[in-house]
Amino acid sequence: MPETFDAFAVTPPGIAPLVADELSALGIVPAEVSDAGVSFAASRRDLARANMWLRLASRIIVRINTFEATDFATLEKRAKLVPWSDVLRAGAHVQLRVTCRKSRLYHSDAVAERVGRAIEAKVAGSRVDLRALDEEGDVADGTAVPPQLILVRLDRDKCTISADSSGALLNRRGWRQAIAKAPLRETLAATLITASNWDRKSPLVDPFAGSGTIAIEAALRARNLAPGIARRFAMEAWPGTHSGLLSLLRKEAHSVAIGKAGVPIVAGDRDAGACAAALANAERAGVEKDIEIVQRSVSATDLSAIGVRGFVVTNPPYGVRVSPGNDLRSLYQRVGDVMRAGGSGWHITLLAADRALVGQMQLKTHVLIKTTNGGLPVTIEGN
Repeated sequence: MPETFDAFAVTPPGIAPLVADELSALGIVPAEVSDAGVSFAASRRDLARANMWLRLASRIIVRINTFEATDFATLEKRAKLVPWSDVLRAGAHVQLRVTCRKSRLYHSDAVAERVGRAIEAKVAGSRVDLRALDEEGDVADGTAVPPQLILVRLDRDKCTISADSSGALLNRRGWRQAIAKAPLRETLAATLITASNWDRKSPLVDPFAGSGTIAIEAALRARNLAPGIARRFAMEAWPGTHSGLLSLLRKEAHSVAIGKAGVPIVAGDRDAGACAAALANAERAGVEKDIEIVQRSVSATDLSAIGVRGFVVTNPPYGVRVSPGNDLRSLYQRVGDVMRAGGSGWHITLLAADRALVGQMQLKTHVLIKTTNGGLPVTIEGN
């Protein structure tokens, strides 16, 4: 097994610099930052810690081989020389994802077939799955224990083969089972909190809490709880990964966690079902005592009653998946009214798909990050 992995933290657009900061905070030196993510060299321990502690990344992959291939015979021959035993045990269930760009081998299904045959020939009892993946890269049927994902990328006849070390996407923390309308991914919620520069000492309020994702992510951060502390990772099944490594790292993560958030975190929503979902998720995350969940409209939110200063971090509806076609201008105007009533000590960070709606708040906000949410271009705005 390699002593050092050539790792890459995959991120949504615009998020990579923040993930580079997360890696640096873990003592892992980022090598290169691109719009697609952050590359870094990692020991097995570093790789496990990155999977457990990164709050914003989608997944972490490791490059296991690179070679030239301009015909299928060469592709299959070279694929048999890949050190599959670094990441696959005998009897492994493998999922392939293939992309081809500006290469003579451009038919992704045919590429997958040849690489799949090579794996099955070299790894005893292995089974390669060629089913389609969903847009986020998970198996489309929502398999509870995902197979080992192998990524094959052909770019200008250069074939790069990588293995996913994460398993399920890193936003799958394990606690979000109850959902409300238009649920926000945990990683994007964590990105909003990071972009807000929340100091973990001042109150944090989400007046459009839905299933409570932002508030729960804030509570986890306030308590210094590793986001992946309660889940498993694909690398745990790799040959060479000692069975006690992740157990030791989970024990270490628990030892640095704080017993309570110690700061007001308020999740408000006018929908009773959303509040019930938020409570259920908070209980699974173990932070239900750190969050105040209240059923109320945004207009009923009194920030001054919570504190003289604080942070509103939220994902208000923007008429795409919730209330499509409805005029939301008055809703955003009410958000602006609530912020002004709270006083100059309150700051807002929100996810937006329509800057014209943001303008209805009549607050001096600016774009902090441009990214995507479910394939939709969005911005993270703040003042």
